[in-house]
Amino acid sequence: MLRITETVSIPESELRFTACRSSGPGGQHVNTTDTRVTLLFDVEGSPSLTELQKVVVQGKLRRRMDKRGVLQVTSQVYRSQKTNRESAVDRFVELMQWALTPVAPRKETRVPRSAKRRRLERKQRTAQRKRDRRTPDISDY
Repeated sequence: MLRITETVSIPESELRFTACRSSGPGGQHVNTTDTRVTLLFDVEGSPSLTELQKVVVQGKLRRRMDKRGVLQVTSQVYRSQKTNRESAVDRFVELMQWALTPVAPRKETRVPRSAKRRRLERKQRTAQRKRDRRTPDISDY
């Protein structure tokens, strides 16, 4: 049982794993062993999530999901299939925790009066500096 949040736990029986060959350098080991692990989790068909949780997860993790609503997490960091499997599960838990954490509403704040005053003074100093750089107008003499 994977504990995601205080209220959400997902049994490992809902997770499916597939293995294939990793990419990148590694010589004969990489060419002969299936060390890359892909974790598959059917968000739409999961009895562990409420409808609202499913919608939230699908919204936040839509780039990692296919058209059928299956979440995919891949790991190919390690040379061992077992370690990559553990890594994929850890990443899955992190992603689900992030997706299911509610976003705190933004508090509206006002810009302080002193900050507005400083900004205007800075603008006036910059404008004066640019005026001072100009060549004098002959008609003024």
